[in-house]
Amino acid sequence: MSTQQQPAREAFEHYLRKENYRITPERFTILDAVMESEGHFDADELYILLKQSGKKVSRATVYNTLELLLNSGLVLKFRYGENQSRYEKIHGRANHHHLICLSCGEIIEFTNEKFQKLAVDVCEKNNFKPNTTSFQVYGTCERCQ
Repeated sequence: MSTQQQPAREAFEHYLRKENYRITPERFTILDAVMESEGHFDADELYILLKQSGKKVSRATVYNTLELLLNSGLVLKFRYGENQSRYEKIHGRANHHHLICLSCGEIIEFTNEKFQKLAVDVCEKNNFKPNTTSFQVYGTCERCQ
């Protein structure tokens, strides 16, 4: 188990208990796979990865668990089409932002101190306590232009 998996497991278990969800091995199998992932993925990619590694989880459990992980603040979800979503773990990662291609779905990560400062300023002015920030720009990547 990686160093970031245990705190994520504890946070997820706390969330499940607080919201009165069942604590199941399948949910933690999915969490572990998410925490081991690098970059962005969709639910079907995660399901296929789990099945190929011999894990016994249903597609519905993957989708439902991703929503729980989203609601618990452990992952972010990006929508770039009517029925197209990608996820990424945010627990244990530095803040960063995204350029999202609406044609091919490519997600380019970047950091920018000005965006970070803007988020802090806006939150302070509105007496808002942020958990995480992410700035997304939707458009067309160089390859699809």
